[in-house]
Amino acid sequence: MSEPTPDAKAEATSEAAADPAPDAEPVVAPPRRVGRTVALIAVAAVLGIVAGTAVGYGIQAQRPPTALPALNQRDLAYPAKPLPKGKEPEPLSAAEDRGLKTEGDLRDLLLPKPKGAKSSPFAPRDNRLSITAYAATYDYPGAAFSSLLEDGIRRVVSTGWSNGEGRITEINLVQFRGGAGQPAAQRAEDQRGYLGDEDGAVVRLIEGSADGRAYLLPVRREAGRFDVYQARAVFHRGDVMVDIILSDVKKISEKEITSLAERQLERL
Repeated sequence: MSEPTPDAKAEATSEAAADPAPDAEPVVAPPRRVGRTVALIAVAAVLGIVAGTAVGYGIQAQRPPTALPALNQRDLAYPAKPLPKGKEPEPLSAAEDRGLKTEGDLRDLLLPKPKGAKSSPFAPRDNRLSITAYAATYDYPGAAFSSLLEDGIRRVVSTGWSNGEGRITEINLVQFRGGAGQPAAQRAEDQRGYLGDEDGAVVRLIEGSADGRAYLLPVRREAGRFDVYQARAVFHRGDVMVDIILSDVKKISEKEITSLAERQLERL
């Protein structure tokens, strides 16, 4: 028998590798560990940042403090020289500066009591109303008190009168801190949102105001009592919110509440 040639040996070896024996177990490569190198790099980067930050703070701490510039710098004065006497600008008038009126006695801006009207038993004698007393007019006095303080309430003045026939008028001027009047505007908006939720309320615009509204509320009826009609007007001017309440045992017309609100607006 002749020996197989080298080409025949190579062919047999190739066939054996391509077609393993049925009983041979498959060889499984070990799983590759992925992520270890990435984790090591991330840890090294974090350590580098921490070390760099510590070194930076150390260097900064060893440096002498840098002096700040003086606050009273001469070049910041305006004008550069005082104006000659007699040439100073005139102060703003009350029409030009809304805050000028409200910085004085706020009670002077309340509508006066009409002739023949009686003082309301609910109005304070000196027209000054404490924040606690004003908060007590809300449905939830405790929450109202906290909310008013958060809004920066400053003071409240109030007046009221009765015509002796069942009608009671109440006017509250509520002043807030904040300069631009934003707290007063927001408070007025909150009140209008509450009044607008009343079912059947009639809403009317207050002429001359940005977004003031007057409301004719639904009549309240109870067995054995007179019907109670109520109208409200809420608006703001500058840092003052105005809250007007009319109560009567007879119907209140739209003109009565809007006219009262417009006259109070003119005072501001």
